[in-house]
Amino acid sequence: QVQLVESGGGLMQAGGSLRLSCAASGRTFSRAVMGWFRQAPGKEREFMAAISWSGGDTYYADSVKDRFTISRDKTKNTVYLQMNSLKPEDTAVYYCAVGYGATIYRREYAYWGQGTQVTVSS
Repeated sequence: QVQLVESGGGLMQAGGSLRLSCAASGRTFSRAVMGWFRQAPGKEREFMAAISWSGGDTYYADSVKDRFTISRDKTKNTVYLQMNSLKPEDTAVYYCAVGYGATIYRREYAYWGQGTQVTVSS
């Protein structure tokens, strides 16, 4: 079984930066894709970014590709989401997820963390 634990959320003013972390355990991730999604109140959970564990290929939603950066540290089994130039509309619960052969679609991810709240004030 895969366990994912997110951290790093919090309250930030618009224009600031946060780095989210997702510590993964429980399986080999050599063929995994690690993704970040977010869900704002009353909205669907949406794809933000993903990275292939082995090759480091990255994918981004158009809405964040110039502000967010996904990375991974294999030695720590941890995936990061660096978020810069934060906007109030970035306010959401951010989830880490793991899928094997996944891309940008929520349905392709089998394992999910509990989420971490990010709140951006104007």
